[in-house]
Amino acid sequence: MTYISRKIDVSKVLKRKSVLLLGPRRTGKSALLRHQFSSAKFYNLLKADEFQKLSARPQLIREALAAAPADLVVIDEIQKLQILMDEVHAMIEEIGQRFLLTGSSARKLRRTHTSLMAGRAKILYLHPFVSAEVPNFDLDRALLYGMLPPVYLSDDPEDELRSYVGEYLKEEIQAEALSRNIENFSRFLVRAAFNNAQLINFESVASDTQVPARTVREYYTVLEDTLIGRMLTPSCQIGSRKVVSKAKFYFFDTGVVHQLQQIRTLSEFSSGYGDAFESFIFHELISFLDYNNCPDSLHFWRTVSGVEVDFVLKGRIAIEAKATKLVDTKDLKGLKSIAQEEKMERLIVVSRDPERRRIGDIEIWPVHEFLRELWAGNIVSL
Repeated sequence: MTYISRKIDVSKVLKRKSVLLLGPRRTGKSALLRHQFSSAKFYNLLKADEFQKLSARPQLIREALAAAPADLVVIDEIQKLQILMDEVHAMIEEIGQRFLLTGSSARKLRRTHTSLMAGRAKILYLHPFVSAEVPNFDLDRALLYGMLPPVYLSDDPEDELRSYVGEYLKEEIQAEALSRNIENFSRFLVRAAFNNAQLINFESVASDTQVPARTVREYYTVLEDTLIGRMLTPSCQIGSRKVVSKAKFYFFDTGVVHQLQQIRTLSEFSSGYGDAFESFIFHELISFLDYNNCPDSLHFWRTVSGVEVDFVLKGRIAIEAKATKLVDTKDLKGLKSIAQEEKMERLIVVSRDPERRRIGDIEIWPVHEFLRELWAGNIVSL
């Protein structure tokens, strides 16, 4: 299979310090490593023999480097053998060894090795494909099946998604004991998919899934720690109107959402199409910010009366995602409201309009043009 270059620049960070590259399963971490760092010394903990050897004798890496030094050591899926983190930490401190570590779950690492993750190694995130990475980008395919590399490139994306969700439940949740009751968690996971991109009401989800609200909160933390989704917090510093304090939760991939919802087709006239469109724009924005080292730069704005702006970028650019092919004045309510509260640098609607337009201070962007300009660095200055 032809390798598709990714927008993330790991090499740039590795010039300064070690890197912990996190990303959900099958986002292409191993392919990126093989393509960009083929000369590095590799340890793959997905291989049973290497896992067994290093679990019995973690110092083998140190001993191998003493005999044959390497500029860069790559350890794939480091969370499978946390004891190696102590060795990595020591070698960074003692001999200045440079490491590139990867993982698909930050849960255990955050609990046991926060000092390494906080300072000695820079944390980067690898997302599924973004629009700027794939040739002949197909929006409708991305909305229905998502952007996971093996899914987007597959002749049978539905089968790939079915396998992916099953593997996640079995390996990430059950095998790592992240949830004591897989049936309860499976029920919650489906309910969370139907709540994708909406305000989280823990009590409501708890009632629907028949588990306590505190357990629902823990389950959402599991989803975040295994990189299956992210909380989007509200912006509370814009204007004087009373705003909501609840967060939204976005799954990392629309295809995974639709697999959990058992959606096989996606009509452009359905509400699900609009939800997928918003989720996809979130994916592009959060990927762009992560790849350009701008964490915590994305929020949403919503008043208690329900007036909302989907995304507020770096506190100064308000963005609405509308799947319509013709943006009307009724679609501009949120942007007009936030503009009354505080001066924004830009007010943008991303839609399927055929051409770029302007209504007052509000810019209306065709989605493909917006994505092209976003990745060219022309939407927001970093």
